[in-house]
Amino acid sequence: QVHLVESGGGLVQAGGSLRLSCAASGSVTSITTMGWYRQAPGQQRALLAQITKSGRPTYADSVKGRRFTISRDNAANTMYLQMENLKPEDTAVYYCAADSFARDYWGQGTQVTVSS
Repeated sequence: QVHLVESGGGLVQAGGSLRLSCAASGSVTSITTMGWYRQAPGQQRALLAQITKSGRPTYADSVKGRRFTISRDNAANTMYLQMENLKPEDTAVYYCAADSFARDYWGQGTQVTVSS
């Protein structure tokens, strides 16, 4: 079993920055790929970025080359999402996910609200 807890969300003005954290506990050594997703009101949950256990990141086309950077600290069992130059359309609930023995685990989500 893997337990994930997101933190770092909040209210920020357009142009601001936030760093989200996802702390993992439980069977952390079994975690392989981790990822960040978001779900805006009335929309489906969408992948933003993933990172392998060795730290290789991949980004969804929607954010590639943009303002989001995924990283991971295996020693701290924590994954991060650095978000820069936030826009109102980035408002959503942000979720982290982890793969362990071919099963996906999810956090409870953290709200990010960007005001114009």
